[in-house]
Amino acid sequence: MYAIFRSGGKQYQAVPGGVLRIERIPGEIGETVTFDQVLTLADGDQVDFGKPVLADCSVTARIVEQNRARKIVIFKHKRRKDYRKKQGHRQYYTAVRVESIGAPERALPEAPVEASEE
Repeated sequence: MYAIFRSGGKQYQAVPGGVLRIERIPGEIGETVTFDQVLTLADGDQVDFGKPVLADCSVTARIVEQNRARKIVIFKHKRRKDYRKKQGHRQYYTAVRVESIGAPERALPEAPVEASEE
């Protein structure tokens, strides 16, 4: 079972028990967060797509880390012009552990009813 949800303008795939690094969201370590913009929900062969989101479906996760990613280096230069510019950037992120994917009760196919002779 997995779900695809939207947070911070990006889409993430959530698997129960998995850890995701998402764009920074407010909260302390140990707090529970709920993502309600679920775009896709898959359980085995059954896949549901939202238009654009699924109603009554959410992903519940617990914050495990608030940190910054590795530094990336931006280096610009123009040859023969004595122009060099070096910059660095560290993006903030929040690591969350997916606890559950809440889905509405799905309609199960009914078992065939045998006609009884009376």
